Amino acid sequence: MDLIQIMKGKACKKTTTIVLPEGTEERTVQAAGIITKEKIAKVILLGEKNEVEAVAKKLNTNLDGVTIINPIESEKYKEYSQDLFELRKNKGLTFEAAQELAKNPLYYGALMVNKDDADGMVAGAQNTTGDVLRPALQIIKTEKGISSVSGAFIMIVPDCEFGEKGVMVFADCAVNPNPTAEQLAEMAYLSAKTAKALVGFEPKVGMLSFSTKGSAQHELVDKVVRATQIAKEKYPDLDVDGELQADAALVPKVGSSKAPDSKVAGKVNVLIFPDLQSGNIGYKLVQRLAKAEAVGPVLQGMNKPVNDLSRGCSIEDIVNTVAMTALQC
Repeated sequence: MDLIQIMKGKACKKTTTIVLPEGTEERTVQAAGIITKEKIAKVILLGEKNEVEAVAKKLNTNLDGVTIINPIESEKYKEYSQDLFELRKNKGLTFEAAQELAKNPLYYGALMVNKDDADGMVAGAQNTTGDVLRPALQIIKTEKGISSVSGAFIMIVPDCEFGEKGVMVFADCAVNPNPTAEQLAEMAYLSAKTAKALVGFEPKVGMLSFSTKGSAQHELVDKVVRATQIAKEKYPDLDVDGELQADAALVPKVGSSKAPDSKVAGKVNVLIFPDLQSGNIGYKLVQRLAKAEAVGPVLQGMNKPVNDLSRGCSIEDIVNTVAMTALQC
């Protein structure tokens, strides 16, 4: 059984409700039918009921068991509008403006999650990452003690001996362009949590650089060194080391040669990239050149699970992302 099927199986054993705000988007409607049929999660689609049902009929999709909610007609609309006003009034939001925003499915979905009327939210098939994250950050906010959100990919590399038989977690590949040392340390912690929750292996975290243990001197290296120190001090149970070049992190022989005193060198299965450029380039190179499957991005650091889709996503991508979101709950 492959990793995706294992993740779906784990999700089926949990009782979670995931809200999909883009309720009239065709791939989302089809995915909702599959998710419900396979019992991966309970699904709430947001949109005008007749419009959602018309899309389902056009696509010959069965939505039995799927809940459809039109935000403005919902019995919770006034309550959510008040909630949003209370959350944002100190930022200058008026009650009238809160009422307008609560009509927006992305805001309404985030408000549902905030009130535990849904366990998580998945969107992005027809909205930008900024549009998805804005209400989530304003309403659900980040996990206590975490300053920023990051995006991880689960990389599944065929016929590969590195990581956990070819399975690795890469971060940040999606969100934070130039994280500070403190944010990199948080990312290490969050990515280890992702590895445990979604993949089920014991994380060995490598803080990547173009230097291994002082082999090069540069302010970019200094940031990774500092991030490693912070991670070790702040998260003493975290199995982490750095700074490590990619080969020293992954290849046992190279790791033992370049970093002989390291407990994780040559055994890393969670790779923390020093910035978004290297992370995004790195995961896409592995995806294309090694024909790897890149599952994600998984948003890390939110107080409750919210995940963003690519606007070019497939139906399968939506189903898989909902399964991952269910496992984060």
